[in-house]
Amino acid sequence: MIRVLVADDQPLVRAGLSALLSAEPDLELVGVASDGLEALELAQTLRPDVACLDIRMPGLDGIEVTRRLSGPDVEHPVPVLVLTTFDIDDYVFGALEAGASGFLLKDADPDVIVHAVRQVAAGHGTIDQTLTRRILREFVDRRSLRPVAAHRADGLLTEREREILLLLAQGMSNDEIARELVVEVSTVKSHLARMLPKLGVRSRLQAVVWAYQNRVVALPDA
Repeated sequence: MIRVLVADDQPLVRAGLSALLSAEPDLELVGVASDGLEALELAQTLRPDVACLDIRMPGLDGIEVTRRLSGPDVEHPVPVLVLTTFDIDDYVFGALEAGASGFLLKDADPDVIVHAVRQVAAGHGTIDQTLTRRILREFVDRRSLRPVAAHRADGLLTEREREILLLLAQGMSNDEIARELVVEVSTVKSHLARMLPKLGVRSRLQAVVWAYQNRVVALPDA
């Protein structure tokens, strides 16, 4: 059972998202918050498998809540899925820097949101596919960001880990990567488990961001 916390300051959105997730047999809604401070307190107390956070909330915004739950200095992070109404938004970039494992637009199809929660709980991370190219270009080019790590992949990753990173950047799942490389899915998972700490990241999404920031992967065409 995947334990989920929902935080949104809009009652209708909060109720709809709660009802959507509660209807799934493998998801358990363990907490609902209407502002950032309440979300932080509930997440730290309840330790959900996934915290679904709105970007703009009173008290503490979603970025600061994410940083306190999933930032690089957090010893026992809570995975965060950020939901936003903005397709290109500085808040989204800030959430990625703060350690979010994924983000979606609030108007995504219900089945996409449910799938994203499962992906984040499994440590896979997710980006709204309609925004991937635009977000990555904005995230890497428009803003002057600190690299996720101080080193490039050259000499840091094994050849196989680098291959997997490049396939991750194409949006491939573990199963798809395994088929592409003709290996077992368990082998892909083992490589990922070793690769993420080398990059100083905690999720597949952050690994992809690292790859673009460090120019290991070429930027998508505009």
